[in-house]
Amino acid sequence: MTNHRVDSLTDSIYVPFDEEAWGRLRAETPLPLSEKELERLRGINEQVSLEEVAQIYLPMSRLLNLYVGATQDLYRASSTFLGGLTAKVPYIIGIGGSVAVGKSTTGRILRELLARWPNHPQVDLVTTDGFLHPNAVLEERDLMERKGFPESFDLRTLVNFVLQVKSGERKVEHPVYSHHSYDILPGVTEVVDQPDILILEGLNVLQARSQSPSRNSRVMLSDLFDFSIYVDAETEVIERWYVERFLTFRDTAFRDPDAYFHRYASLSERDAIDTARGIWKTINEPNLVQNILPTRERADLILEKAPDHAVRRIRLRKL
Repeated sequence: MTNHRVDSLTDSIYVPFDEEAWGRLRAETPLPLSEKELERLRGINEQVSLEEVAQIYLPMSRLLNLYVGATQDLYRASSTFLGGLTAKVPYIIGIGGSVAVGKSTTGRILRELLARWPNHPQVDLVTTDGFLHPNAVLEERDLMERKGFPESFDLRTLVNFVLQVKSGERKVEHPVYSHHSYDILPGVTEVVDQPDILILEGLNVLQARSQSPSRNSRVMLSDLFDFSIYVDAETEVIERWYVERFLTFRDTAFRDPDAYFHRYASLSERDAIDTARGIWKTINEPNLVQNILPTRERADLILEKAPDHAVRRIRLRKL
């Protein structure tokens, strides 16, 4: 059984909490979400309860609210010093972790909670999927079987997007990815317009350097984050979640004749499990081991999830 928990040396740079101790840090912060609201935030096969939101995500939003407030105070001080000439600068949060580990659900819940705090009501969530190269480019470069690996992303465009947002530019556009068509939607963009907070969620967001020496940038994506989160679980557990999600898609999204993976809808359960495990072993697990997992200890906060999807341990980097 593969165990990739933080080792004792690395562990020394984090303060560990179990869910009970962490939950007490919410103080008197009220829970602003209802069960109906939480239902639309859960991902496929995710089982986040309101109790877990109160115990795990609410203290996290309180901590981030304090950090954002301190950053806003610093911005106001700088603006005063410079005569009020600087543009509004958003607080950037990065969320990394494996496929199927629950990054998207974490991002959606955090966005909702952070937007309820009065001093930063505009919170945008962007996934890095939109910065994948189009399938035509991936096919031309023989990278379709490495989709999700660092080299499958247009890193220059991604970094430039965050740089523009971070510098306070208005109406910054970004491309949109469709999981239905498994490709970038041509000509479709969404706009980020000077948010108070930008949450950027993706597989490789915490990487410190480009995988291609010829494309090394002086600025890495992770350099632009004010705070970073890594969603963690045992490799074998994430594999099981991936297979379970694949089976759910087989019975739902894959049944649409226009879906890219429609060919999998007719698979028997046994064949679907074998197919999902094959994809995991040849693509997702190597990407996790080679590229994603090594970035974990760069995060300011590590959420460790148990086999039931619940966060059981939190590690906060010591300041």
